[in-house]
Amino acid sequence: MSSENSADDAQDVPADDAQYVWDVVVVGAGPAGASAAYAAAVAGRSVLVLEKAELPRYKTCGGGIIGPSRDALPPGFELPFRDRVHAVTFSLDGKFTRTRRSKQMLFGLINRPEFDQQLVEHAQKAGAELRTGATVARVEQHGSAVPDRRTVAVVLQGGETVLARAVVGADGSASRIGAHVGVKLDQVDLGLEAEIPVPQSVAEDWAGRVLIDWGPMPGSYGWVFPKGDTLTVGVISARGEGSATKRYLEDFIARLGLAGFEPSISSGHLTRCRSDDSPLSRGRVVVCGDAAGLLEPWTREGISFALRSGRLAGEWAVRIGEAHDAVDARRQALNYAFAIKAGLGVEMSVGRRMLTAFERRPGALHAVITGFRPAWNAFARITRGSTTLGELVRNHPLAGRALNKIER
Repeated sequence: MSSENSADDAQDVPADDAQYVWDVVVVGAGPAGASAAYAAAVAGRSVLVLEKAELPRYKTCGGGIIGPSRDALPPGFELPFRDRVHAVTFSLDGKFTRTRRSKQMLFGLINRPEFDQQLVEHAQKAGAELRTGATVARVEQHGSAVPDRRTVAVVLQGGETVLARAVVGADGSASRIGAHVGVKLDQVDLGLEAEIPVPQSVAEDWAGRVLIDWGPMPGSYGWVFPKGDTLTVGVISARGEGSATKRYLEDFIARLGLAGFEPSISSGHLTRCRSDDSPLSRGRVVVCGDAAGLLEPWTREGISFALRSGRLAGEWAVRIGEAHDAVDARRQALNYAFAIKAGLGVEMSVGRRMLTAFERRPGALHAVITGFRPAWNAFARITRGSTTLGELVRNHPLAGRALNKIER
């Protein structure tokens, strides 16, 4: 269903749109927003998704779909894989290269425009409505725009107001809804990426194999993800190292022998991790995905965090919308925060430890993953989704001791 016939003619919305109160309004149509919208719509609630761009749209993202991402998708979702990865080549700033292989698929690679579009379509099939070209200026929970204490006003650029019983902020790492909630961040990184079309002979060399290069700056790394006739090549490092990060990408591309190919897209993006005490809600508004600063701090993997937190946000937004007073709404919002912290929060805390260890001893980490088979097996299990980083460190004493040793 397109934006032209979405919000105005569904759910028996009256002509005076400002007076209609949606059960749940979701801001942002990425993986987090689409997952939230699907969860709320499947529960039978009226759901409106507000997206500032026209879909499909490009996003700076490697596009790796690991096991936890796959497991969080709606039933019947067919992943639009561009390649299936069975091998990983690791290098340490271009040196000590080693490739590890797996008979089973490790993870799949997608292009974000078609993946995001497909997620939104699943939410629409469940009953959610999509409105594109809608930029949110702010949300209000008090004041003249809010008819009662059970309602949130979402104010669009231009002054139009959309009313809801609950709002889910899924509007990315520069989130306006996150600012309203008061999201606090303790790690900001700069990712740079190039989509490089390559000849068939080059594409065949990369088919089924990705490269991960531990980079020259503390905590940095680069990647090559093959997607048919295009290679997604990127690097990420701490913000504040912009010129060094750009130089790393240029050197990385040249070292790979890809400097002679013109990128079809070159882009950059800031990733932001929440601090432990950062709020996830305010009143009847909750945040998820990048808007909440939810991603894995070491790898900066965000798709699985977006899908899983989005689904939880949609489920709890339904309960918040049903709350008859502020106390009950607060209780439901706290339950959402507890669900996030008990799962994704634990993974993030282990990811922070991994990042610290990686910043101090990248060579040790490289040696362990490439030369110690149990470490490679653990990497493979994490990417397939049979375990998580948190479970591995918690349940396997050897993994915990190894991490402690690297940290020291």
